[in-house]
Amino acid sequence: MSIKQEQYQVLLYYKYIPIENPEQFAKEHLKRCQELELKGRILVATEGINGTVSGTIDQTNEYMKIMHENPLFHDMVFKIDRTEGHAFKKMHVRPRKELVTFNLEDDVDPNQVTGAYLSPKEFYETLQNEDVIILDGRNHYEYEIGHFRGAIRPGVKSTREFPEWIRENLSQYKDKKILTYCTGGIRCEKLSGFLKKEGFSDVSQLHGGIVTYGQDPEVKGQLFDGKCYVFDDRIAVPINQVEDIIVSQCSHCGQPADRYLNCADVTCDQRHICCEQCEPKYQRFCSSKCLESNQHYHQA
Repeated sequence: MSIKQEQYQVLLYYKYIPIENPEQFAKEHLKRCQELELKGRILVATEGINGTVSGTIDQTNEYMKIMHENPLFHDMVFKIDRTEGHAFKKMHVRPRKELVTFNLEDDVDPNQVTGAYLSPKEFYETLQNEDVIILDGRNHYEYEIGHFRGAIRPGVKSTREFPEWIRENLSQYKDKKILTYCTGGIRCEKLSGFLKKEGFSDVSQLHGGIVTYGQDPEVKGQLFDGKCYVFDDRIAVPINQVEDIIVSQCSHCGQPADRYLNCADVTCDQRHICCEQCEPKYQRFCSSKCLESNQHYHQA
């Protein structure tokens, strides 16, 4: 690993804890993050905090120290990834109504109801049970580039669609053992709680999410195929340290590929999987239509 890689790291974290006046908290927290010269995206709500930030090892270590000194976050768990430089271009701290948007009249409080936590080793062992339902708790484009073997692909474009999708597609599995997973664990806190409130009798979640699973020295990310989509400039990161299996295809030629790009047409900005060969041919556009319309625009 190069010196440059060793100097930076990404922190991923969350905690469901009541926060008074999220707007004021977000304003003060942004100032503190800027003073530390961090970059990233943090959401603050009355139900808690969820963030991903990048910085040098010294900057991120100081941030963790500051957070742990706050009584609200004294036991905050940080997932740490080494990286080359910053994983974000700017620093944002925004107040939100919900950390995970379900838009339920009777919201799920993970401190009151949530699925049983499984360690990476427990999750790995349970995955191999033939009579288990594995539910990916992320959006369809996250599933496309990588997922646990045998997992159900969610037919949702955003988290708020999960409640209706579950009621329409999973009701027949209420007596089955359900495993849920997501990137860092925060979405499963609510998703598994919602499943329990809907009458699913045996619900468990991967504690710490895919990121923690991939870092476990014993499991080594096994049974996760493809890469894990992340919401920063890295876009996707490897998880399985034993097998490198590509599960997605180039949207242009159909060959195996696991590189997500955003369409070069800023009015489209559609994320698409593109292999290295098709990138120069299609100039990072997601389709021939976008490519041709932009050529026409520049020729006009």
